[in-house]
Amino acid sequence: MRQGISGIAALAAALLLLLLAGTAQAEAKRGKAPEGARVYFLSPQDGQTMKSPLTVRMGLQGLEAVAASIHRHGTGHHHLLVDLELSALDLNQPLPFTEQTRHFGGGQTEGTFALKPGTHTLQLLFMNSRHLSFDPPLVSEKITVMVK
Repeated sequence: MRQGISGIAALAAALLLLLLAGTAQAEAKRGKAPEGARVYFLSPQDGQTMKSPLTVRMGLQGLEAVAASIHRHGTGHHHLLVDLELSALDLNQPLPFTEQTRHFGGGQTEGTFALKPGTHTLQLLFMNSRHLSFDPPLVSEKITVMVK
């Protein structure tokens, strides 16, 4: 009898996981950003030479930067692409956490981090609470900085 119950429990758990996966997929659609929304760098400036660690200040218009745990229309959080082309990302999937894709999931509009000496490209990508891009993507101009 115990094996029968554990088999039923396992089946129920598997069905629940399938249901949750389907729900997550349905919720994981890319929405449109509000008309006129934009994301931009306050600092650094394109072509600037800096020392590491460097501080990035991010600007936003038409949306509110909030923690990733907040699921509310008109909100999201910043991501910084370091030496990475936007075309290299699958924007239909959550953005991975890597050295090239830095997340500001606390709703931060400023961050400080180390970069190796050399020339680096930086681009902001503003995403929703599930780390999914808006459609079309809400990105800043790409800038180049030199790190001493």
